[in-house]
Amino acid sequence: MSARTSVMGVLCCLLLALVLVVTTPQVSRADVATSTLQQSIDDTNNKIKQLQNEIAQLQSQLTTTTSQKQTLQSAINALNLNIQKLQKSVSLTQTQINQKDKQIATVSTSIATTTSEISLSREEVAQSLRELDQLDNEPLGIALLTGASLSDFFDQATTLEALRNGIHQTISNLSTLKDSLLTAKQAAEQKRQELASLKQNLSSQQQGLSATKTSQTQLLTQTKNKESEYQKIIAQKKAQEAQFESDLQDFEAQLNLTFNPSSLPSTGSGALLWPLASVRITQYFGNTEFATANSQIYSGHGHNAIDLAASIGTSVLAARGGVVVGTGNTDTTCAGASYGKWVFIKHDNGLSTLYAHLSVIKVAKGDSVAAGGTIGLSGETGYATGPHLHFSVMASAGSEIASFPSKSCIGKTYTMPVADQTAYLNPLSYLPAVPKR
Repeated sequence: MSARTSVMGVLCCLLLALVLVVTTPQVSRADVATSTLQQSIDDTNNKIKQLQNEIAQLQSQLTTTTSQKQTLQSAINALNLNIQKLQKSVSLTQTQINQKDKQIATVSTSIATTTSEISLSREEVAQSLRELDQLDNEPLGIALLTGASLSDFFDQATTLEALRNGIHQTISNLSTLKDSLLTAKQAAEQKRQELASLKQNLSSQQQGLSATKTSQTQLLTQTKNKESEYQKIIAQKKAQEAQFESDLQDFEAQLNLTFNPSSLPSTGSGALLWPLASVRITQYFGNTEFATANSQIYSGHGHNAIDLAASIGTSVLAARGGVVVGTGNTDTTCAGASYGKWVFIKHDNGLSTLYAHLSVIKVAKGDSVAAGGTIGLSGETGYATGPHLHFSVMASAGSEIASFPSKSCIGKTYTMPVADQTAYLNPLSYLPAVPKR
């Protein structure tokens, strides 16, 4: 075989390999395999938008209902609206999870196709390069003796070098594509894990809501569905709350807990995060209008926290990483008089935070929590005139968990977070600016 014939044969092999690498329809093949999935993904996107709109409408109705005068009927209406909202949210999350499943399947198909084509192309090109290497080692004199001209030889050499560079570039491009597809798959799988976690959280919210609905049913039984009986219960709760505040203040006055103000973070530093994903303040810290109007409860000391609107079952988030100092439920001591279900967390910056009126507690004493991690679900346990989150910030050195007797429920003892009056801090001093609605 002449050198000219050998070179041309190799050229043919290389051209065939390059054609295979460049023109193998990895994209079109993937498109064919995933066209049905893509259509399904598009349909799912439309369903997601529809569910999001329905949830927004229910939230609007819920906000209006909860702002109305507290009556038995308004409480029932708010509960029913919240049930519908949670059911829609669960459906939305499941739909999003299904969507991610389909996206992962699409990406996985593309990855498999690309990987196979890279492997095949590498094998074909490797064989061609071995033949090229053999040609490269063939002396020029031998090629000329077999009849090839010097011009032909250099033309072919130039062509071979261009083809070699093209093949290497194509392989590099395919490898890059594979890497990007793997990255996309990892991102999609991570998103799916996040959504699965969200679904689990929503299921927990439904459990909390179910428990609250049971409590509401018991209330209806107690009131015989009469508004007058319901208002008597509300009045009784207010009286118990006033007695509790008096008990708490008397006990805290004796604590003699001291702290160094310089050990606290500077105000306005954003040392804490909001404990809810959506923020609407319903009562501020200190001598608010509500605290002043209810002096029999606050005794002039003002509100020692901020209250945030939160329908039952809303995820409550740790405002900063820290350690759970304790959890509890004051309703087991005196129902409807105080914090209800609470979580108390000590942080690394001299601050501690209290989350009260929860429906579900999802952490335990000694747990380490991350900033933004779910620690419970909102509710209206304890003394609450409606579902909300009571959020207190205290100087860690001036606060602790302690026990003291209840005067409104004789013979019972509260165990809960307490603090020197000066250790209660305005949460807004350490939180980011209130998000614009």
